[in-house]
Amino acid sequence: MGNGEFAGRNVKRNRQKSRWLSKRWKRRALKLKEKYDPLEGSPQASGIVLEKITLEQKQPHSGLIKCVKVQLVKNGKVVSAFPPRDKAITLIDEHDSVVIAGLGGSQRGQMGSIPGVRFKVVSVNDADLQALRHGKKEKPKR
Repeated sequence: MGNGEFAGRNVKRNRQKSRWLSKRWKRRALKLKEKYDPLEGSPQASGIVLEKITLEQKQPHSGLIKCVKVQLVKNGKVVSAFPPRDKAITLIDEHDSVVIAGLGGSQRGQMGSIPGVRFKVVSVNDADLQALRHGKKEKPKR
């Protein structure tokens, strides 16, 4: 029976211990995304716009970022979302139904200099936001 440092059972046990040092593996094993993510592990969620807000950019940038506060339908949590590209905020009004998705920052975080905003608006009143911006569709009235 081999009991050395590189014996099969010792190598296997050490690999299993070392897995916990990997941030990505540990988050998946403990199911932290499902626990703490407002979308509860799903890629997109629908919600109702509560208000439009402006946020200041983080250093070294300056300027105001227009965002919306959204209350999710599935669990009632309130998150802030960013409508991407020029003039997209003008197409969103209070009490509109929106679909939000993750913004795509690294390690479940924010994107760029937008403080604390981790989601982006994908569609408004079941119409794609980019199609509305380009004038290919008209915003449905509710």
